[in-house]
Amino acid sequence: MNRPRCLFASASLGPIAIVAGGSDKNGNVLKSAELYDSLTGKWEMLPSMHSPRRLCSGFFMDEKFYVIGGMTSPTDSLTCAEEFDLKTRKWRKIEGMYPNVNRAAQAPPLVAVVDNQLYAVEYLTNMVKKYNKERNTWDELGRLPVRADSSNGWGLAFKSCGDALLVVGGQRGPEGEAIVLNSWHPKSGVKNGTLDWQVLGVKEHAGVFVYNCAVMGC
Repeated sequence: MNRPRCLFASASLGPIAIVAGGSDKNGNVLKSAELYDSLTGKWEMLPSMHSPRRLCSGFFMDEKFYVIGGMTSPTDSLTCAEEFDLKTRKWRKIEGMYPNVNRAAQAPPLVAVVDNQLYAVEYLTNMVKKYNKERNTWDELGRLPVRADSSNGWGLAFKSCGDALLVVGGQRGPEGEAIVLNSWHPKSGVKNGTLDWQVLGVKEHAGVFVYNCAVMGC
């Protein structure tokens, strides 16, 4: 990158990826953003966001890049989000888009997009929520199949793959610790306040902490 950073927001769309915010090697919180074009192998500086933020998350929705959550300092959390329009090359600030304020000890927001609809996990309640674009509010859907509150959201992967949401997390059972891959299709709906999670795979004796996760080929 042009500006090395960590704890930044990132997402990819087709051949491009965008990174925004984060901290530099001196601990300064950044509001700069960059675009990577995998066809040319080059990084390009983008206009800066309105607010510097670290421990934030990024995603594409409706072909626009969003940065949500994060902190501007060790004590100041952000409830606003920012939307970057690839056509106009401008950032738009969205007040109150992420009311689940994350603290320094908590993980960046766990968010995923399916069919251009945004879903998020509320750590304290292990609740999956869906974002309402028209009202700028969140609707509760149902609980996760694994716990996110025990580690403040760390050690859990929440991703999208095609028309499904994936949750990759650890659990302890009779055979010891294992990593479990669960999926839920939003099109299947919510039944009696519960989500019909399906177990796709189990990795035994792998601990209970997922350090990172990437989804390809969906």
